[in-house]
Amino acid sequence: MPLVTLLTDFGTADGYVAEMKGVLLSGVPTAKLVDITHDVPAQDVEFARLAFARYWRRFPVGTVHIVVVDPEVGTERKAIAIESDGRFALGPDNGVLSPAMLMPGARAVTLPIPHGAAPTFHGRDVFAPAAVRLLCGEEFGALGAPYSDAALRRTPEAQRRADGGQDGLILAVDRFGNLITNLTGRGEGTVEVAGKLLRVVRTYGDVTEGELLALVGSHGLIEVAVRGGHAARTLGIGRGALVTLRRDA
Repeated sequence: MPLVTLLTDFGTADGYVAEMKGVLLSGVPTAKLVDITHDVPAQDVEFARLAFARYWRRFPVGTVHIVVVDPEVGTERKAIAIESDGRFALGPDNGVLSPAMLMPGARAVTLPIPHGAAPTFHGRDVFAPAAVRLLCGEEFGALGAPYSDAALRRTPEAQRRADGGQDGLILAVDRFGNLITNLTGRGEGTVEVAGKLLRVVRTYGDVTEGELLALVGSHGLIEVAVRGGHAARTLGIGRGALVTLRRDA
């Protein structure tokens, strides 16, 4: 079954997502459309990149991923398609597709802007039609000209400390208010953040309701949370705040 995923910052109140789906289903009525989320904070390319990194390779080979978080839509920025690890990704050339582009063997092409395309809605007029072409069996290389200058965004690595710990920062705040860091760990040590020292525990239930904690999230990065609460509001910090992992002596 042809499979397409959609990640945008459009929300669902205005019909923009439905317009994209209409193009996709008109071209390929049998396509299965998977809404990843349409609640990316408006124009937050970095948030979308981190979200895309979590899921794109968990879908079957042949999946077409469309990611539209595009503050520069209609400008000179390129519209691109990427073939990577057997999957396809379509979106603006602003780094949001970096997780796919950074895979060995990935290749990219630029997508032409069709005559009459709305300069404010490439999701509907550029990316959805290109996805239809792929789903109908068109070769990837026929979508556009080869492109070797795709914008790349990388997650900054935490800095190793002489004592075996790490100095890092908050990468994102998820919908639960958890602070996702770039610290890596195996579940030991102490996290220093916003003047607090937090033991790294195994799971949320290891502390009492309302207590701050640090744990290793499902993708191997340390997160700061409040059991039953909102860590970002409790600590008054967000993306870019500094955080340190101290190893046990």
